[in-house]
Amino acid sequence: MNFLELPKVELHCHLDGSVRVETVMDIAQKEGLQLPSFDKKELQNELIAPLDCESLEEYLKRFSLPNSVMQSRESLKRITFELFEDASRENVKYMEVRFGPLLHTLKGLDVEEVIESVIEGMKEAESCYDIKGNIILSCLRTMSVESAFEVVEKGKKFLGKGVVAIDLCASEEEGFCERFVEPIALAKEYGYRVTIHAGETGIGKNVLEAIEMLGAERIGHGVFIKDCAEAYREVKERQVVLEMCPTSNVQTKAVQHFSDHPIYKFHKDGIKVTISTDNRTVSNTTMSKEIHLVNKEFNLSEEDYRRIYSNSVEASFADQKTKDWCLAKF
Repeated sequence: MNFLELPKVELHCHLDGSVRVETVMDIAQKEGLQLPSFDKKELQNELIAPLDCESLEEYLKRFSLPNSVMQSRESLKRITFELFEDASRENVKYMEVRFGPLLHTLKGLDVEEVIESVIEGMKEAESCYDIKGNIILSCLRTMSVESAFEVVEKGKKFLGKGVVAIDLCASEEEGFCERFVEPIALAKEYGYRVTIHAGETGIGKNVLEAIEMLGAERIGHGVFIKDCAEAYREVKERQVVLEMCPTSNVQTKAVQHFSDHPIYKFHKDGIKVTISTDNRTVSNTTMSKEIHLVNKEFNLSEEDYRRIYSNSVEASFADQKTKDWCLAKF
């Protein structure tokens, strides 16, 4: 199969983990920001996490540098546009991009301006390329519950205008769901769809709680349901979709090697899996690379790929018209 030519759908991609290295340098120069280096190769070492990271925490350290150049409307719009542009070049037809609005308010932007800028970048890319998208607002588990309420409230006016869902991300501790029951319940009341990062770092029970306490429709990663029979059963029976990111999962040590990744076992057992990059820059990857990796390890048939693609379309938070458009591309 020629993976570059196949249509693709990406449901799990972080904006701040997918900034072009050249763009980081360019914005820093324009805004007079200090970088560890203005040499592209040296800067890549700062932005790309190694395959042998020790943990999720080490991986997450790569995000502070791109965030420093994502503090103006112009930069946010540009970086979003470029991400959709890059995705369109490898035949991604639909993409959901997530980001934490509160991370981009350090130089005076308010949350609404941040969200608006990202939507503008996406809409501009949609007008230039054969790609469609939506935005997911991430609340950081390392921040207060009040901050999650703030994101839910301020993002509400953009629902149906580019924003589709709410997410919880960042470091994963056991039992985090309980703290966020109220803001996520309010989000659902307003009409947000729900996807939650869970089961990325050895705690399969978090997936179970994300579904039962928070009403998660999709799970970011979900690798560790393999070690929690109850979570596995719940995901399978309820057909909760897993947004899986193989390279990232090796980097964060969710799995030790690509061959250990449970994505294909899950798929063959009737669990709905999707393939995503997580972070194009931090993981030094693309959708084509991720699909190629899964194929190399597990020898995907065309029918396997077709099922993963149609599962991704159906699991997306797009409207029916967009889903039909994506399905017609295959």
